Amino acid sequence: MAQKVILVDDLDHSEGDDVARREFPLLNRTFAIDLCDENHKRLNEALAFVEEVLENAREVKQASRAKKAADASPRLRGHTLTDVREWAREQGLEVPARGKVPDEILERFVAAHPDAAPEEASEEASAGDTESDISG
Repeated sequence: MAQKVILVDDLDHSEGDDVARREFPLLNRTFAIDLCDENHKRLNEALAFVEEVLENAREVKQASRAKKAADASPRLRGHTLTDVREWAREQGLEVPARGKVPDEILERFVAAHPDAAPEEASEEASAGDTESDISG
């Protein structure tokens, strides 16, 4: 038994012997659509126009996400910011639950915990001690 396949134009939903599957490239991809001869002609004209536009246009690059600024707060040795927040709350100081811990809170924590001083600060302190030993 023979079967007849009737293709329908995907744009105007017409039926006809001239409706066929038409493939076309666009933006480095291949698409397929069922079109009659008239709509296929319109598609080719539109693609030619788009091609002309693209030849005269310039590509716009998407803005990249800004990288987070490096944390300017000194690194703590042997302690975390969670430790600082807990200590600050125990001292009755207001400290944000998230985000940057204020420099003043960090300085007070380091003053109360000298072992937490960042290496640069402890090296400067050692250099200061050495200078005072030499001059004294």
